[in-house]
Formats: sequence, structure tokens, C-alpha cells
Amino acid sequence: MQVILLERIARLGQMGDTVRVRDGYARNFLLPQGKALRANKANLERFENERAQLEARNLERKSEAEAVASKLDGEALVMIRSAGETGQLYGSVSTRDIADGLTEAGFTVTRSQVELRTPIKTIGLHTVLIQLHPEVEVSISVNVARSEDEAVRQAAGEDLTTPEQDVFEFEEDEEAEGEGTDEEGAEVSEEAPAEEEEA
Repeated sequence: MQVILLERIARLGQMGDTVRVRDGYARNFLLPQGKALRANKANLERFENERAQLEARNLERKSEAEAVASKLDGEALVMIRSAGETGQLYGSVSTRDIADGLTEAGFTVTRSQVELRTPIKTIGLHTVLIQLHPEVEVSISVNVARSEDEAVRQAAGEDLTTPEQDVFEFEEDEEAEGEGTDEEGAEVSEEAPAEEEEA
């Protein structure tokens, strides 16, 4: 199906471009959300008549998104989750969890704006992209930990994904090593040789 884009869409095109997309993508996403119009003569004329308004609305939304982006860029979000010894989560952190966390932090972000290819399933620091506008995206850090204390340690650069191992230090007894043999392997006595008595 051919459609006219009403806003910039990543990997598709700019506002006003006529592009060919799959029917399902057009019917289920682009058309219902008002991101595109079917490409026909009537809609092309409608787009040309409304072009100035669409561009003005797009600029307004872009400037609003840039204002939010300046505050949101580099934001660190802490998520406390249950995890095993190796750092594998018992559940996962999804786009909904991240959007809810950002909303609690005072930002208005929907889950569709969170760019997460696969759910987060391990503890650690994860970089996540937030698409505030088709032309504005920022990255945030999601710190997934088992407790607040672990979150602080991870933020400081500590790796908690490996189980803690007890480290035993063996002190070498240098004196014991030095005794017993000389360089050639012959036994050496520590006692000084007895002085010969004068006759």
C-alpha cells in the first residue's frame, strides 16, 4: 500500500514522502495513529492544503520534545528486582517498567517511546533509548540491581554479575624457603663453623 507520511518516521521517510509499506503496517499502525494517509489524489491535495499546519505542529512538538530531552538526557533510573547468584533476573524489565519509572521520576513518557529491542533480564547498567519525537531521541541509564546498596555499588563501577568468591591469600614463608639448601642444592647448616682452636 502506498501512503503519504504526515511526520518523519525512522527508516521510512520524511513528512510528505509517498512510500510503499505493507498493508498490515499501514492499516494497524500508520493510518489509525494519524501518521500517514492513503496515497490517492484527494489525500495528496488535502496534504498540500494542510502542509503548513502540519509543519507548524511538528515544529511545536519537536521543541517540546527537545525541552524534555535536555532534562532527561543521561538520567539514571534505578530498578530493584529479584535475581539469582549470577545476576539473572527472575523476571525482566520491560518498556512498561521503564516508562512507569520515568513517570514516577516526573517525566511524561509512554511505553511506545521506550526503544528496547529485548527485555532486560540481567542486573547491571543498561543504556536505553527514549524516542521523544521522530527527530529527538535521548539515552538514559537503567541500573537494575537486587537492592539500593547494590545499585550504588554498580553506579560506582562494580560488576555484580559474577558470584562473589572467597579469595585466600597464601603467605610465602621466605625464611623457610631460604633455609636448607644452597644454590647448588647442597645442604647448608645455619650454625657458624667452629673456630679452630689454636694449638
